[in-house]
Amino acid sequence: MASVYGGRLKVQIFGQSHSTAIGAVIDGLPAGIKIDMDKLRAFLKRRAPGQSEISTPRKEVDEPEFLSGLIDDNTTCGAPLSLLIKNTNIRSGDYEELRDIPRPGHADYTAFVKYGEFHDIAGGGHFSGRLTAPLCAAGGICVQILRDMGVTVTSRILQIGSVTDPDLFREEILKAKEEGDSVGGVVECTVTGLPAGIGEPMFDGIENCISKAIFGIPAIKGIEFGSGFAGATLRGSENNDSFECENGVIKIKTNNSGGILGGITNGMPIVFRVAVKPTPSIDIEQQSVSLSRIENTTLQIKGRHDPCIVPRVTVCVEAAAAIAVYDGMMQSTISF
Repeated sequence: MASVYGGRLKVQIFGQSHSTAIGAVIDGLPAGIKIDMDKLRAFLKRRAPGQSEISTPRKEVDEPEFLSGLIDDNTTCGAPLSLLIKNTNIRSGDYEELRDIPRPGHADYTAFVKYGEFHDIAGGGHFSGRLTAPLCAAGGICVQILRDMGVTVTSRILQIGSVTDPDLFREEILKAKEEGDSVGGVVECTVTGLPAGIGEPMFDGIENCISKAIFGIPAIKGIEFGSGFAGATLRGSENNDSFECENGVIKIKTNNSGGILGGITNGMPIVFRVAVKPTPSIDIEQQSVSLSRIENTTLQIKGRHDPCIVPRVTVCVEAAAAIAVYDGMMQSTISF
């Protein structure tokens, strides 16, 4: 099922951008885990729209409403945990033209091919980045669980467009916005505190599992672990991470592997980077086609959109990584 992720931990995301609500069902959480709601709200606020001039003006409270899985003191009871986030600030009329003219860079055309006239075009339907709100809710809970186990998940922006100086990121975003355009970037995520031995070879490697969760975030177009593509330019003598013994403990001197060997954690921090494409919704007129007339036309996109989604993507990356890592830990035979 396309909207379900996980092995021992199952996370299902549901809803559309302009449906009454969006949400998540998390199955497999152990009983007895207390959720700090204030920390979860703070986590979700990092993703929420309408907070500055470099994000979309659409405002959503993104307050999760829990329907099951918790007892009175916000502690898991072992039942599937289900939550809703209501959509309150929608303008579906902005999208009516898109039933016939697909937006370049969006899933409008491929959704039309797959679902025909039944595709929910409003706000991008279930292809929208709006669905990262329940993803972050589920991931935020996993972040808390991991933190109590001594595992931390953090992220940072490495690049906005071609700019690598953090002091110039905001300027680059506002420049694109002023020109009616958009800009993408690169986010790096680090997971620390994991022991060696988590993950499986072949198709269930921890890289595979993280990647699958990460690509559930719209606009992610690439991922690399450790030295990544730069490692392809090195020799083995440069890229290999040497082992050493120190006071009876095996250690790894460098981390070009990104904390993973053979799909299994090696005790070093997991480090990966993701490429985030420029927001496809821009003010500049673009070339498209009429699906009904089968002829060329142009499109001027309406609606509210981010000139750069990278700042809001950082927390989504942490959430997706936390879900994947916690699921991997639940499936592991290693004791924690």
